[in-house]
Amino acid sequence: MTAASELNVKIFADGADVAEMASAARNPMIRGFTTNPTLMRKAGVADYEAFAKEALAKITEHPISFEVFADDFAEMERQALKINSWGSNLYVKIPITNTQAESAVPLIARLADQGVKVNVTAAMTVDQVKAVAAVLDGSPPAYVSVFAGRVADTGRDPEPVMLEAVKVLADLPQVELIWASPREVYDIVRADKVGCHIITVTYDLLKKADLFGKDLDTFSLETVQMFYNDARSAGYAL
Repeated sequence: MTAASELNVKIFADGADVAEMASAARNPMIRGFTTNPTLMRKAGVADYEAFAKEALAKITEHPISFEVFADDFAEMERQALKINSWGSNLYVKIPITNTQAESAVPLIARLADQGVKVNVTAAMTVDQVKAVAAVLDGSPPAYVSVFAGRVADTGRDPEPVMLEAVKVLADLPQVELIWASPREVYDIVRADKVGCHIITVTYDLLKKADLFGKDLDTFSLETVQMFYNDARSAGYAL
C-alpha cells in the first residue's frame, strides 16, 4: 500500500471548522463530511443554523451530516425535518437513544418514511445495528455510525462488532456503515479490511494520512534527526 486512496473505504472528514472543511472539499481523498454538537462547541460555534448554512454554501458536492440536539423525540423530529430542508446533500444525525436510554428507532422509522436521509449515530453494539436495520428496508440512503474507537477505548476489539454489522446491513444496499471515532490512522486500514463503507477521520488524523506507504528506514532516520535537533535547540548539556 502506498496511499490511502488505494483503499475502498470512503474517508469522511470530521470537524466543525468551515475553513478546514472547504479546504478538505478540494482534496480528492475526502468523500464526505460529518460534525456533531461537541465538535461544534469546541470550534466555538455559537449559532448552529448559521454554521450549518455557511458549511453547506462551501460543501455542495459531498454528503454532509448535521445532528439534532434535542432529547425529546417530538422535538428531535421537528429539528430533523428543519435540518433536512437546508440542502439535498444533507444527512440528519439521530442518536441511537436519547439520554434516558429510550430507543430512537421509532423516530428513525418515521423520518425514513418522510424521505429524510438519516445518519444513526453513537451506536456501539450489533443489537443496535440490527434494530436500525429492521426499519430501514426500502428507506432513502442512510448511514449507521458505529463508534468503533469508543468500543476500543473499553479494551474490546471493535473488529468483530464491525464485521457483524457489515453482515447485518448487507441486504440494505442503500445503507452504509461508518467506522466512527477512529483513534489512529491504521483504523482506516482496519475499516477497509472489515468492509466498512465509510470512516470518519478528524483533521489531525488526516494530516497523518500522507504517511501511508512511507519507507520505515527513512521514517526512523527522520525520527532520530528530530530528537537530535530538538535537543540542540533546547540547549541541553551534561
